[in-house]
Amino acid sequence: MPYIKRGNAHLYYEDTGSGEAMITNHGVAENAGYWSESGVTAKLAERYRVISMDMRAHGETFVEGQPAGFDVETMADDIGALAGHLGLERFHLLTHATGGMVGARYAMTRSDRLLSLMLTDTSPQTRLLFPGTTEEQSEQGLALWAAGFESATYDQIVAAAKAEPGVFLAGMAQNADAERMYGVWERILRRGDLKTVAKFLRSFYTDADPHVELLRQMKCPTLVLLGELDSMFIESSELMAKEIPDCRHVVMKGIGHMTAIEDTDGLLRELFDFLDCVRETGRACR
Repeated sequence: MPYIKRGNAHLYYEDTGSGEAMITNHGVAENAGYWSESGVTAKLAERYRVISMDMRAHGETFVEGQPAGFDVETMADDIGALAGHLGLERFHLLTHATGGMVGARYAMTRSDRLLSLMLTDTSPQTRLLFPGTTEEQSEQGLALWAAGFESATYDQIVAAAKAEPGVFLAGMAQNADAERMYGVWERILRRGDLKTVAKFLRSFYTDADPHVELLRQMKCPTLVLLGELDSMFIESSELMAKEIPDCRHVVMKGIGHMTAIEDTDGLLRELFDFLDCVRETGRACR
C-alpha cells in the first residue's frame, strides 16, 4: 500500500486515473472510501489523476508516538507534503466536512498551488457548534461522541446511527434509499479505528475563528457546496461564499451532509461543471 512518511506519521493514499492531479480528503470517521465507495473516485478518475489521502487518525494512516498532529495546521501541511512527495507543482483539492476545514486552512496561505478548491459541507473554523445548542452544550456533545467511539463496537455505532442519525446523517436517514446509503457509510466507517477517531475528536475541534481576512486572500477558483438539509454548515458556507473572492456557491436540494453518498450523480454534475468552467475560463463561474 502506498504511504509517505512525514516525521512519525505514515500517510496513506490511493492513486488512480490520469490527467491533472486532484488530491482528496474526507470527513471525520471517514477516509478515502468516502469518495471511492460512493462511486465519485471512479468517475473523476476518467478525467483526472485522483489521489485520495487518509487523514491522520483515519483509515490506513497511522502515527507512531507523539506528537500525534491531530490539529488543523499539521494536517494542512500533510496536504503539501503529499503533493511534494508526488512532485505536484499545482493540483485540484477536493474536500469534505472536517477535511474541508483542513483544505480551507491550506488554501488560506497556499492557494497559489491550487488549480481549484472544492469545499463540500464544511466551514473555515474547526470549532463545532451544533444547531440549537450553546457552545458549552456543543462541547459536551462532542465529548459524548468521543466517549461513544471509545466504548462501542462498529455494530453498536451503526445501530445507534440508525436509531438517532443526528445532524450529519439526518438527510441520509430521510431518503427512500436510506438502507443502501447506510451500507455505503458503514463500509467507510469500518476502514478506520474507532478509538483513534475518539482521540481525534478530543483534539481537533478547537479554533472558533473563521479567519475571514485569510479567506479574502485566497486566489484559486473555489466551489463551496452543501446539501440544503445540512444545518450544521449553512451559515459557514454562506460566509465562505461571501468572503472568498472567486467562489461558486451551490446548495443541493433535498439532501443533507453526506452529499457524495446521498446524491452521487448530482454531486458529480456539480463538480464536473465547476471543473470544466475552471479549465475553460480560469474562474469559478462563467
